[in-house]
Amino acid sequence: MKPVRVATLLWMLLLVPRLGAARKGSPEEASFYYGSFPLGFSWGVGSSAYQTEGAWDQDGKGPSIWDVFTHSGKGKVLGNETADVACDSYYKVQLLQVKYGGWQNVSMANYFRDYANLCFEAFGDRVKHWITFSDPRAMAEKGYETGHHAPGLKLRGTGLYKAAHHIIKAHAEAWHSYNTTWRSKQQGLVGISLNCDWGEPVDISNPKDLEAAERYLQFCLGWFANPIYAGDYPQVMKDYIGRKSAEQGLEMSRLPVFSLQEKSYIKGTSDFLGLGHFTTRYITERNYPFRQGPSYQNDRDLIELVDPNWPDLGSKWLYSVPWGFRRLLNFAQTQYGDPPIYVMENGASQKFHCNQLCDEWRIQYLKGYINEMLKAIKDGANIKGYTSWSLLDKFEWEKGYSDRYGFYYVEFNDRNKPRYPKASVQYYKKIIIANGFPNPREVESWYLKALETCSINNQMLAAEPLLSHMQMVTEIVVPTVCSLCVLITAVLLMLLLRRQS
Repeated sequence: MKPVRVATLLWMLLLVPRLGAARKGSPEEASFYYGSFPLGFSWGVGSSAYQTEGAWDQDGKGPSIWDVFTHSGKGKVLGNETADVACDSYYKVQLLQVKYGGWQNVSMANYFRDYANLCFEAFGDRVKHWITFSDPRAMAEKGYETGHHAPGLKLRGTGLYKAAHHIIKAHAEAWHSYNTTWRSKQQGLVGISLNCDWGEPVDISNPKDLEAAERYLQFCLGWFANPIYAGDYPQVMKDYIGRKSAEQGLEMSRLPVFSLQEKSYIKGTSDFLGLGHFTTRYITERNYPFRQGPSYQNDRDLIELVDPNWPDLGSKWLYSVPWGFRRLLNFAQTQYGDPPIYVMENGASQKFHCNQLCDEWRIQYLKGYINEMLKAIKDGANIKGYTSWSLLDKFEWEKGYSDRYGFYYVEFNDRNKPRYPKASVQYYKKIIIANGFPNPREVESWYLKALETCSINNQMLAAEPLLSHMQMVTEIVVPTVCSLCVLITAVLLMLLLRRQS
């Protein structure tokens, strides 16, 4: 191991004990708040067409960049899995990359505007809340920086910034199109949904840690939100990327620049702010040299850490830290001028790779995170709705089917893709019906009843292999035997008739 790597590892290990000592949760964070959400608060569960529908080549549909990505060779997705069938939801409820280079080409903004207009025209009489892009940061970083997502390009330090620049322009085009042509008759709202974890400074008494945590949030949430709400990229992004670019011998910053006209056109193009959030990281300034080339991670000059005492939910990146949710919501509220906020993604994956329906960890995650959202409303945040992620277990991008976020377990090995409700289904229903958390006794009863119900469903799931075997016998073996019997009977009858003649 290289000396620099050894020093870095030792330095990070020394930081871990500081986490608990430097940051202890306040009594307010530790306490549970019983109360109701505002009247008219919206509740929902999220899903995704590509991740659930299957039917990848049906009804004249051309291949998307994800179809090409998953079919283009081994190693792109865990287990070399695809979403060709996924949950088969298509039967139960793009070329632009090749020709134009996808989001590396500014002309995509116009194509996206045309696509949005088609959607507004076709569905605008029923759809009143539109999301132009969901988690565009992941699209840009994983699609054009790391290559972990479609289209799988590794244009480090440049591709993601160019893609994000064009995505922001496309969002503005769609918003203006709706505002000019459709809003007066359809009376809907158009926004964007941005995913971001909370960044908490390791030591709140250390100005360097405070600056690093702020930088983390601006590179994450502010990257897209600041142009939309303030007309330009966060100053810290312009400063850091500009300085790094100069150090790398470049004459211009790798971060693209909006013209004055573009700034004016983009600013204010959101009727609400959609937020996705899953977990929290402790942030400290990186004080050792980073010798790799240009990259998003290098540009930020910070280190992300986790507290080993945080509940581990199974996925390597996902820990349950409810208090971070409240802090992110309040940050967004004050940072962007009190916008209406809709939480568009929040959820937990399965704890183990098993078909366990009694998902107590997801119930605890939901309880904690939704309660912190209620506290944020109490703080004054203008939160209008919450959408939990997700309805079904589904294709989780480069993770294939290994991570399960669904309220409903899907048996992907069964051709009928049966669904089974997990305990969290009943618990989330109770929160929605009560529009919050009425009192300790009732909330505890929800938990107990949810676990009672899931035990029955577990028995059904355990019996599924036998039922599938019986179904195979019924659908294949029995008809085959019957056909053979008829054939044998016919042969015997012919022999009998021939003997008589």
